[in-house]
Amino acid sequence: MGDLKDVAVNRMTGKVCDERIATMKHAKRRVIGNLGNPNLLFDYTNREIGCLPDDNRAHFKWVSEVAYKNIHRIVTRGYDTTELVEAGYGVCDVLFIDFQARIPLVEERKVLDYILLVGLEDGLSNPALVARLVARGKSYLTQAAGASVFAFGEAYGAFKNFGYMLEKYYNMIAEKGISAADAAALCVEECYHEDHFGIDEKYVKDPTPKDLMAYAEKTLAGKKELKYIPFLKEVVKAAQAKIGYVEADFMAAATAAMMDLDFTPDAAWCIMGVTRAFSAGAHVCEEIERECERDGFDTYGKTLTPKEWYDGPTDRPVPSLKERGAFKGGQAQTPEEWKKMWDRKAKELSGSGFAIDFVLDDARKVVHGKGKK
Repeated sequence: MGDLKDVAVNRMTGKVCDERIATMKHAKRRVIGNLGNPNLLFDYTNREIGCLPDDNRAHFKWVSEVAYKNIHRIVTRGYDTTELVEAGYGVCDVLFIDFQARIPLVEERKVLDYILLVGLEDGLSNPALVARLVARGKSYLTQAAGASVFAFGEAYGAFKNFGYMLEKYYNMIAEKGISAADAAALCVEECYHEDHFGIDEKYVKDPTPKDLMAYAEKTLAGKKELKYIPFLKEVVKAAQAKIGYVEADFMAAATAAMMDLDFTPDAAWCIMGVTRAFSAGAHVCEEIERECERDGFDTYGKTLTPKEWYDGPTDRPVPSLKERGAFKGGQAQTPEEWKKMWDRKAKELSGSGFAIDFVLDDARKVVHGKGKK
């Protein structure tokens, strides 16, 4: 081996490295700090360098139950997509096929079409505004439209959170042997303060959610046994008894209807988020054609914000470096002092993050879908 043998020997332990390591490029390793200490559990000097090829190992490849594609066709869940469209099937039909591996009833397709059509456009709401802001940086159109999906969090567009909440309390009817009214009352008692509750006074005058649920009930009558729309109505009744005159919002009605179509809350969240991105694309085009063509795109540092928009501390002189020594630092010396400083920051320093109440879930429970806020 010559010099390679010397390379393959740990100078501190005298152990011989794997012969493969000795033949690899850059196998000579400089001991850093105490990493060569023989008392360490891990022998840093003798560890394998890089990836050693194994001719018997199969190469990694993606495997999907959803679809495949070759030069002849695209197939989803066994159905040729070209044959689907030529036979008269549409986008909503393929959503059922993609997510549920089944061709829907005509009535099911009509209900999903109703939901997506009503939910496609929402005016200058968060997704449209996010897309417009990204477009002003002269980004790609697809980037700007796709950015609208980022507006869907655990409050705005919380289809997933609401869906799992509704499912949890609906399941209590069978698990605990209680009535739908009691399960609904428990849901209101424990969840009415949540951002994803989906029932409030803003929709008292908006007929869209009630019209959606009525259409689903009428269209699916005699075709499917509905579970979540009737239970949502029970939750609304319980909320009205506790809170006052409130109604289900569009998110709640759409999620309940999609769950009655056998979509999971996660699937509903994905589908609705991407649906809104379609209309965001129109907002992006308008922003570029109407606003940016007139005022120009935003460039870094170009945007000015007048003092009238600012309500922080008044203008003040910058202290000299000598004067800086007289200022008190931000480190507390006692627990009481720390608590006092924290409370002051939370109340007075807007925009610092101190006032945001983060609730961290147990990661082990979140992985298994058991975490709660």
